[in-house]
Amino acid sequence: MGWVLASVPDYPGQAGHERLPLRRVFTTPGVRPVLGVVIAWMLAHNILYTYIAPFVAQAGLEAHVDVVLLIFGLAALVAIGIAGRLVDHHLWVTVLASLAIFTVVSPLFVWLERVPAAIYIGVAVWGLMFGGAAMLLQTALADTAGDGADVALSMNVVAWNSAIAGGGLVGGVLLDTWGASSFPPVLVALLTIALVITGTARTHGFQAGSRHAHSVGH
Repeated sequence: MGWVLASVPDYPGQAGHERLPLRRVFTTPGVRPVLGVVIAWMLAHNILYTYIAPFVAQAGLEAHVDVVLLIFGLAALVAIGIAGRLVDHHLWVTVLASLAIFTVVSPLFVWLERVPAAIYIGVAVWGLMFGGAAMLLQTALADTAGDGADVALSMNVVAWNSAIAGGGLVGGVLLDTWGASSFPPVLVALLTIALVITGTARTHGFQAGSRHAHSVGH
């Protein structure tokens, strides 16, 4: 808290009478694509994260879930630092790269789901691709919403938590019906949707190039 107070600029909040209507913010160009990516990406993530124990059990790692989660957490911490250096000038490319690499790694979990070393490496890559997601997506949403950023970010909370709940629900159905080996194909489908949305939302949503340059232009 002290570090935040000392280093983060103190921008004024938005007065209640200046707040834009919910519908107007939701229909702002770029807001819906970003929220769509939030839902698809976080749904994919939470299907795997919620049921990580039965998933890694396929590789005989049921007694090492703590190690798996530690690897994921450390990789995610590293990713936060990387995303912090890239978000200002390479937001669009960073989101695309994160989604693309996670999409490529997901099928490997199918072919190598019973190889412990592959699971550890895959989880580390997964953490690296996920750690900066909150920063990247919230930045994109705030930028594209403009004066409606406060309202848009409240939508982000709803979308994010809905994806957490949805991940538990969808993952539970998949696990009960087809087993943990059914997770990767579903992840690929969801991540592909997020990739397509991100790729087509370069002008509105995930603006390419320097965020500073865009703000000066506005």
